[in-house]
Amino acid sequence: MAQHEIRLDAQLRSEFGKGAARRIRRDNKIPAVLYGHGTDPVHLTLPGHETMLALKNANAILTLSFDGKEELALAKDVQRDAIKPVIDHVDLVIVKRGEKVTVDVPVHVDGEAAPETNVVVENGTLSVEADALSIPESVVVSVEGLGAGSQILAKDVTLPAGVTLAADEELLVVNVTAQVTAEALEAELAEAEAEAGIEKDESDDEAAEGDAPAAEDAEKTED
Repeated sequence: MAQHEIRLDAQLRSEFGKGAARRIRRDNKIPAVLYGHGTDPVHLTLPGHETMLALKNANAILTLSFDGKEELALAKDVQRDAIKPVIDHVDLVIVKRGEKVTVDVPVHVDGEAAPETNVVVENGTLSVEADALSIPESVVVSVEGLGAGSQILAKDVTLPAGVTLAADEELLVVNVTAQVTAEALEAELAEAEAEAGIEKDESDDEAAEGDAPAAEDAEKTED
């Protein structure tokens, strides 16, 4: 499914710097910059709550209304606070209707692989080229019935109509591996420890078993 346009009322801003940005965020708004298509960067203030909801969708197309005009834009970089669930700043790039853009689209895995296998997503996104107003929300990769050793490369992924691959065709997207049993894992660990010269400490039970013959010999000697 393609992205929907999301309308946001923005405001031009003339104050810059960290202090100005903090004041904007305290007012529950987000500082942003809009650029592209040979235009000078435009510094904007975006509504905080509406922008956060819009940017939950990857590659959301925003219709920005400001200064009596409208611009279509794609979020190029979203800087989020390391602790609080807020957005610190957004870089936006202007897009035009009918224009092709290159974006990273999330990979969605569908289906069940064969029993006793693990499905490993090696790359959670795939770079594609699509019409700016027809960017898919995700690309679906089916692993239904795949056995251990199966690999899905970028060139194997079925893309929606009008969308072309921009990533390396040989990029590994999904890898299906055999499940490792507890016994095999313990054997591998023991082998690795032996190669590294690590001596494993005896458990209490093993130590007790080892001490038993010695105790018996002592009793015979006393007799």
